[in-house]
Amino acid sequence: MIKENIWLIGSGEMSIEYAKVLKKLKCTFKVIGRGLKSAKKFEIKTNKKVYVNGLKHNLRKFKPPKLAIVAVSTDQLSIVSKILIGAGTKRLLIEKPGALNIEELKKLSKIKSAEIFIAYNRRFYDSVTQAKKIIHRDGGLNSIYFDFTEWSHKIKNLNYNSKIKKKWLISNSSHVIDLAFYLCGRPKFWTYWSDGKLDWHPSARFCGAGISKKGVIFSYLSDWTSPGRWGIDLMTSKHRLVLRPLEKLQIISLNSSKTKLIKSKSNLDKKFKPGLFLQTKAFLKGDDKNLCSIVSQINNFDLYYKIAGYKK
Repeated sequence: MIKENIWLIGSGEMSIEYAKVLKKLKCTFKVIGRGLKSAKKFEIKTNKKVYVNGLKHNLRKFKPPKLAIVAVSTDQLSIVSKILIGAGTKRLLIEKPGALNIEELKKLSKIKSAEIFIAYNRRFYDSVTQAKKIIHRDGGLNSIYFDFTEWSHKIKNLNYNSKIKKKWLISNSSHVIDLAFYLCGRPKFWTYWSDGKLDWHPSARFCGAGISKKGVIFSYLSDWTSPGRWGIDLMTSKHRLVLRPLEKLQIISLNSSKTKLIKSKSNLDKKFKPGLFLQTKAFLKGDDKNLCSIVSQINNFDLYYKIAGYKK
Protein backbone atom coordinates (compact mmCIF):
# COMPACT_ATOMS: atom_id res chain seq x y z
CA MET A 1 0.00 0.00 0.00
CA ILE A 2 1.29 3.46 -0.93
CA LYS A 3 1.40 5.64 2.18
CA GLU A 4 3.67 8.51 1.14
CA ASN A 5 3.67 11.42 -1.32
CA ILE A 6 -0.14 11.70 -1.30
CA TRP A 7 -2.05 14.93 -1.76
CA LEU A 8 -5.61 15.60 -0.63
CA ILE A 9 -7.01 18.41 -2.76
CA GLY A 10 -9.69 20.48 -1.07
CA SER A 11 -10.32 21.43 2.55
CA GLY A 12 -14.10 21.11 2.77
CA GLU A 13 -16.26 18.65 4.68
CA MET A 14 -15.49 15.72 2.38
CA SER A 15 -11.76 16.31 2.71
CA ILE A 16 -12.12 16.28 6.48
CA GLU A 17 -13.58 12.78 6.22
CA TYR A 18 -10.76 11.63 3.92
CA ALA A 19 -8.17 13.08 6.30
CA LYS A 20 -9.56 10.97 9.15
CA VAL A 21 -9.07 7.84 7.05
CA LEU A 22 -5.59 8.77 5.83
CA LYS A 23 -4.45 9.49 9.38
CA LYS A 24 -5.80 6.15 10.58
CA LEU A 25 -3.92 4.41 7.77
CA LYS A 26 -0.77 6.25 8.90
CA CYS A 27 -0.29 7.96 5.54
CA THR A 28 1.99 10.93 4.95
CA PHE A 29 -0.06 13.48 3.01
CA LYS A 30 -0.38 17.16 2.19
CA VAL A 31 -3.70 18.99 2.15
CA ILE A 32 -4.06 21.62 -0.57
CA GLY A 33 -6.80 24.24 -0.26
CA ARG A 34 -7.79 27.64 -1.59
CA GLY A 35 -9.70 29.69 0.97
CA LEU A 36 -8.55 30.61 4.46
CA LYS A 37 -11.98 30.08 6.04
CA SER A 38 -12.35 26.43 5.01
CA ALA A 39 -8.66 25.81 5.71
CA LYS A 40 -8.98 27.08 9.28
CA LYS A 41 -12.05 24.90 9.89
CA PHE A 42 -10.21 21.89 8.44
CA GLU A 43 -7.17 22.47 10.65
CA ILE A 44 -9.31 22.77 13.79
CA LYS A 45 -11.19 19.54 13.05
CA THR A 46 -8.21 17.45 11.92
CA ASN A 47 -5.15 19.06 13.51
CA LYS A 48 -3.60 18.91 10.04
CA LYS A 49 -2.00 21.85 8.19
CA VAL A 50 -3.60 23.10 4.97
CA TYR A 51 -1.41 24.62 2.26
CA VAL A 52 -3.59 27.41 0.90
CA ASN A 53 -3.60 29.55 -2.28
CA GLY A 54 -4.63 26.68 -4.54
CA LEU A 55 -3.13 23.82 -6.48
CA LYS A 56 -1.01 25.69 -9.05
CA HIS A 57 0.67 27.75 -6.34
CA ASN A 58 1.61 24.66 -4.34
CA LEU A 59 2.81 22.71 -7.37
CA ARG A 60 5.42 25.42 -7.79
CA LYS A 61 6.53 24.92 -4.17
CA PHE A 62 6.47 21.12 -3.85
CA LYS A 63 7.20 18.02 -5.87
CA PRO A 64 3.96 16.71 -7.45
CA PRO A 65 2.31 13.77 -5.66
CA LYS A 66 2.30 10.17 -6.88
CA LEU A 67 -1.30 9.79 -5.74
CA ALA A 68 -4.03 12.37 -5.22
CA ILE A 69 -7.53 12.40 -3.83
CA VAL A 70 -9.55 15.21 -5.40
CA ALA A 71 -12.40 16.46 -3.20
CA VAL A 72 -13.15 19.96 -4.50
CA SER A 73 -16.49 21.39 -5.67
CA THR A 74 -18.18 19.40 -8.42
CA ASP A 75 -17.62 22.03 -11.11
CA GLN A 76 -13.87 22.08 -10.38
CA LEU A 77 -13.19 18.32 -10.26
CA SER A 78 -12.07 17.79 -13.85
CA ILE A 79 -10.11 21.07 -13.97
CA VAL A 80 -8.08 20.22 -10.86
CA SER A 81 -7.55 16.63 -12.02
CA LYS A 82 -6.21 17.76 -15.38
CA ILE A 83 -3.67 20.05 -13.65
CA LEU A 84 -2.50 17.19 -11.42
CA ILE A 85 -2.05 14.79 -14.32
CA GLY A 86 -0.16 17.46 -16.26
CA ALA A 87 2.17 17.87 -13.28
CA GLY A 88 2.92 14.13 -13.22
CA THR A 89 0.45 12.53 -10.79
CA LYS A 90 -0.01 8.90 -11.80
CA ARG A 91 -3.07 7.80 -9.85
CA LEU A 92 -6.17 9.80 -8.90
CA LEU A 93 -9.32 9.17 -6.89
CA ILE A 94 -11.78 11.89 -7.90
CA GLU A 95 -14.93 12.56 -5.92
CA LYS A 96 -18.13 11.68 -7.74
CA PRO A 97 -19.20 12.36 -10.38
CA GLY A 98 -15.76 13.35 -11.71
CA ALA A 99 -17.19 16.04 -13.99
CA LEU A 100 -20.51 17.64 -14.86
CA ASN A 101 -20.56 16.49 -18.47
CA ILE A 102 -19.32 13.54 -20.46
CA GLU A 103 -17.03 15.64 -22.67
CA GLU A 104 -14.89 16.63 -19.67
CA LEU A 105 -14.57 12.98 -18.63
CA LYS A 106 -13.59 11.92 -22.14
CA LYS A 107 -10.82 14.53 -22.21
CA LEU A 108 -9.45 13.18 -18.93
CA SER A 109 -9.65 9.57 -20.10
CA LYS A 110 -7.55 10.36 -23.19
CA ILE A 111 -4.60 11.22 -20.96
CA LYS A 112 -3.01 7.77 -20.80
CA SER A 113 -0.31 8.67 -18.26
CA ALA A 114 -2.58 8.29 -15.20
CA GLU A 115 -5.01 5.81 -13.63
CA ILE A 116 -8.24 7.61 -12.77
CA PHE A 117 -11.07 6.40 -10.53
CA ILE A 118 -14.34 8.01 -9.45
CA ALA A 119 -15.22 7.80 -5.75
CA TYR A 120 -18.53 6.04 -5.17
CA ASN A 121 -18.10 5.09 -1.52
CA ARG A 122 -21.49 3.36 -1.26
CA ARG A 123 -20.03 0.41 -3.17
CA PHE A 124 -17.95 -0.18 -0.03
CA TYR A 125 -20.73 -0.03 2.57
CA ASP A 126 -20.75 -2.95 4.98
CA SER A 127 -24.46 -3.37 4.16
CA VAL A 128 -23.58 -3.79 0.47
CA THR A 129 -20.75 -6.23 1.23
CA GLN A 130 -23.12 -8.38 3.29
CA ALA A 131 -25.80 -8.22 0.60
CA LYS A 132 -23.29 -9.39 -2.02
CA LYS A 133 -22.36 -12.39 0.14
CA ILE A 134 -26.02 -13.41 0.56
CA ILE A 135 -26.67 -12.98 -3.17
CA HIS A 136 -23.69 -15.23 -3.93
CA ARG A 137 -24.89 -17.88 -1.43
CA ASP A 138 -28.39 -17.77 -2.89
CA GLY A 139 -27.10 -18.46 -6.39
CA GLY A 140 -27.26 -14.96 -7.80
CA LEU A 141 -29.55 -12.00 -8.29
CA ASN A 142 -32.91 -12.40 -10.07
CA SER A 143 -34.23 -8.86 -10.07
CA ILE A 144 -33.68 -5.41 -8.61
CA TYR A 145 -35.73 -2.29 -7.97
CA PHE A 146 -34.29 1.08 -7.02
CA ASP A 147 -35.48 4.58 -6.13
CA PHE A 148 -33.35 7.74 -6.22
CA THR A 149 -36.04 10.24 -5.22
CA GLU A 150 -34.60 13.59 -4.12
CA TRP A 151 -36.18 16.11 -1.73
CA SER A 152 -36.60 18.93 -4.22
CA HIS A 153 -38.10 21.38 -1.71
CA LYS A 154 -34.81 21.31 0.22
CA ILE A 155 -32.42 21.14 -2.73
CA LYS A 156 -33.82 24.27 -4.37
CA ASN A 157 -32.65 26.30 -1.36
CA LEU A 158 -29.17 24.78 -1.15
CA ASN A 159 -26.27 27.14 -1.83
CA TYR A 160 -24.95 25.35 -4.90
CA ASN A 161 -23.91 26.59 -8.31
CA SER A 162 -26.91 26.42 -10.69
CA LYS A 163 -24.80 24.30 -13.08
CA ILE A 164 -24.53 21.63 -10.39
CA LYS A 165 -28.26 21.72 -9.62
CA LYS A 166 -29.16 21.39 -13.30
CA LYS A 167 -27.17 18.13 -13.36
CA TRP A 168 -28.31 16.98 -9.89
CA LEU A 169 -29.07 13.45 -11.05
CA ILE A 170 -25.39 13.12 -12.01
CA SER A 171 -24.06 15.23 -9.13
CA ASN A 172 -25.95 13.39 -6.39
CA SER A 173 -28.50 10.74 -7.42
CA SER A 174 -25.83 8.84 -9.35
CA HIS A 175 -24.76 7.38 -5.98
CA VAL A 176 -27.86 5.16 -6.06
CA ILE A 177 -27.88 4.48 -9.79
CA ASP A 178 -24.19 3.56 -9.81
CA LEU A 179 -24.70 1.16 -6.90
CA ALA A 180 -27.74 -0.47 -8.51
CA PHE A 181 -25.99 -1.20 -11.81
CA TYR A 182 -22.78 -2.16 -9.98
CA LEU A 183 -24.82 -4.90 -8.30
CA CYS A 184 -26.96 -6.07 -11.22
CA GLY A 185 -24.86 -5.22 -14.27
CA ARG A 186 -25.24 -2.60 -16.97
CA PRO A 187 -28.45 -2.60 -19.09
CA LYS A 188 -28.62 -4.89 -22.09
CA PHE A 189 -32.19 -3.99 -23.13
CA TRP A 190 -34.22 -1.27 -21.45
CA THR A 191 -36.85 1.41 -21.81
CA TYR A 192 -36.76 4.72 -19.97
CA TRP A 193 -38.90 7.82 -19.52
CA SER A 194 -38.54 11.21 -17.86
CA ASP A 195 -41.25 13.81 -17.31
CA GLY A 196 -42.00 17.09 -15.55
CA LYS A 197 -39.75 20.00 -14.69
CA LEU A 198 -38.46 21.81 -11.61
CA ASP A 199 -37.26 25.38 -11.21
CA TRP A 200 -33.71 24.12 -10.84
CA HIS A 201 -33.74 20.83 -12.80
CA PRO A 202 -34.96 20.04 -16.35
CA SER A 203 -36.86 16.89 -15.31
CA ALA A 204 -38.76 15.76 -12.20
CA ARG A 205 -40.03 12.19 -12.66
CA PHE A 206 -38.14 9.15 -13.85
CA CYS A 207 -39.19 5.62 -14.72
CA GLY A 208 -37.53 2.72 -16.48
CA ALA A 209 -37.17 -1.04 -16.76
CA GLY A 210 -35.10 -3.62 -18.57
CA ILE A 211 -32.72 -6.53 -18.28
CA SER A 212 -29.01 -6.29 -17.51
CA LYS A 213 -26.10 -7.97 -19.26
CA LYS A 214 -25.99 -10.36 -16.29
CA GLY A 215 -29.59 -11.39 -17.00
CA VAL A 216 -31.07 -9.48 -14.05
CA ILE A 217 -34.43 -7.76 -14.53
CA PHE A 218 -34.42 -4.21 -13.16
CA SER A 219 -36.82 -1.32 -12.70
CA TYR A 220 -36.81 2.11 -11.09
CA LEU A 221 -39.29 4.87 -10.28
CA SER A 222 -38.40 8.22 -8.77
CA ASP A 223 -40.60 11.27 -8.39
CA TRP A 224 -38.85 14.41 -7.17
CA THR A 225 -42.20 16.21 -6.75
CA SER A 226 -43.45 13.64 -4.24
CA PRO A 227 -42.17 12.20 -0.93
CA GLY A 228 -39.70 9.35 -1.14
CA ARG A 229 -36.20 8.21 -0.26
CA TRP A 230 -33.22 6.42 -1.72
CA GLY A 231 -33.45 2.65 -1.66
CA ILE A 232 -32.59 -0.59 -3.43
CA ASP A 233 -34.45 -3.92 -3.27
CA LEU A 234 -32.49 -7.01 -4.34
CA MET A 235 -34.40 -10.21 -5.08
CA THR A 236 -32.87 -13.70 -5.09
CA SER A 237 -34.65 -17.07 -5.18
CA LYS A 238 -34.46 -17.21 -1.37
CA HIS A 239 -34.51 -13.65 -0.07
CA ARG A 240 -35.51 -10.06 -0.63
CA LEU A 241 -32.66 -7.80 0.51
CA VAL A 242 -33.64 -4.23 1.30
CA LEU A 243 -31.13 -1.38 1.40
CA ARG A 244 -33.29 1.45 2.74
CA PRO A 245 -31.48 3.47 3.93
CA LEU A 246 -28.51 2.24 1.93
CA GLU A 247 -26.38 2.01 5.08
CA LYS A 248 -28.59 -0.71 6.56
CA LEU A 249 -29.43 -4.19 5.26
CA GLN A 250 -32.81 -5.74 5.96
CA ILE A 251 -33.76 -9.23 4.82
CA ILE A 252 -37.05 -10.99 4.11
CA SER A 253 -36.91 -14.77 3.72
CA LEU A 254 -38.95 -16.86 1.28
CA ASN A 255 -42.49 -17.65 2.51
CA SER A 256 -42.33 -14.87 5.10
CA SER A 257 -43.30 -11.23 5.36
CA LYS A 258 -41.14 -10.50 8.41
CA THR A 259 -38.29 -8.06 7.93
CA LYS A 260 -35.08 -8.71 9.85
CA LEU A 261 -32.27 -6.21 10.27
CA ILE A 262 -28.84 -7.69 9.57
CA LYS A 263 -26.38 -6.33 12.13
CA SER A 264 -23.12 -4.91 10.86
CA LYS A 265 -20.02 -7.00 11.46
CA SER A 266 -17.72 -4.00 11.14
CA ASN A 267 -17.34 -0.73 13.05
CA LEU A 268 -15.65 1.05 10.14
CA ASP A 269 -18.90 2.59 8.89
CA LYS A 270 -19.50 3.99 12.38
CA LYS A 271 -15.99 5.34 12.97
CA PHE A 272 -15.68 6.89 9.51
CA LYS A 273 -18.01 8.17 6.81
CA PRO A 274 -19.65 4.94 5.61
CA GLY A 275 -17.70 3.19 2.87
CA LEU A 276 -14.89 5.73 2.86
CA PHE A 277 -12.27 3.73 4.80
CA LEU A 278 -12.42 0.64 2.58
CA GLN A 279 -12.68 2.69 -0.61
CA THR A 280 -9.59 4.75 0.27
CA LYS A 281 -7.67 1.67 1.38
CA ALA A 282 -8.49 -0.11 -1.90
CA PHE A 283 -7.29 2.93 -3.87
CA LEU A 284 -3.99 3.12 -1.97
CA LYS A 285 -3.41 -0.64 -2.33
CA GLY A 286 -4.14 -0.68 -6.05
CA ASP A 287 -7.07 -3.03 -5.47
CA ASP A 288 -9.26 -1.68 -8.25
CA LYS A 289 -11.90 -4.39 -8.72
CA ASN A 290 -14.63 -2.50 -6.83
CA LEU A 291 -13.58 1.01 -7.81
CA CYS A 292 -15.33 2.90 -10.59
CA SER A 293 -12.82 3.54 -13.38
CA ILE A 294 -13.13 6.64 -15.54
CA VAL A 295 -13.99 4.41 -18.53
CA SER A 296 -16.87 2.89 -16.54
CA GLN A 297 -18.00 6.36 -15.52
CA ILE A 298 -18.09 7.53 -19.13
CA ASN A 299 -20.32 4.55 -19.94
CA ASN A 300 -22.44 5.34 -16.89
CA PHE A 301 -22.83 8.96 -17.99
CA ASP A 302 -24.60 7.67 -21.08
CA LEU A 303 -27.10 5.97 -18.73
CA TYR A 304 -27.47 9.06 -16.55
CA TYR A 305 -28.19 11.28 -19.55
CA LYS A 306 -30.91 8.88 -20.73
CA ILE A 307 -32.46 8.44 -17.29
CA ALA A 308 -32.52 12.20 -16.63
CA GLY A 309 -33.51 13.25 -20.14
CA TYR A 310 -30.47 15.53 -20.41
CA LYS A 311 -29.56 16.86 -23.84
CA LYS A 312 -26.07 15.95 -25.07
